[in-house]
Amino acid sequence: MAQVQYYGTGRRKSSVARVRLVPGEGRIVVNSREIKDYIPSEALIEDIKQPLNITETTGSYDVLVNVSGGGYAGQAGAIRHGISRALLEADPEYRASLKSAGMLTRDARMKERKKYGLKGARKAPQFSKR
Repeated sequence: MAQVQYYGTGRRKSSVARVRLVPGEGRIVVNSREIKDYIPSEALIEDIKQPLNITETTGSYDVLVNVSGGGYAGQAGAIRHGISRALLEADPEYRASLKSAGMLTRDARMKERKKYGLKGARKAPQFSKR
């Protein structure tokens, strides 16, 4: 019999995470590596586990993630968003608790583009009267 799997795609900054929830004992594997080997910060790991803690499903699913683009913080945010969406697919009753915690909202903040005539997005060349 085929194993039950739940999918969710998470995005943050320029990172995209494809998350798969499989019934298991709570392992989190990111790009074929354990989460502690992939993400160096313990705070970011806690951030990733937040949706599982809110829905009290910490030990019931294995989380398998493919993530690309961005840095550690962006990837952690994308993984968290993907886990939230996959949990919602697993059980629609989690929607109220996840939404009130802000887990289902895509963080729209992106890097602002550089404008011509400026040194960056907003920094202008030094001004001189003469």
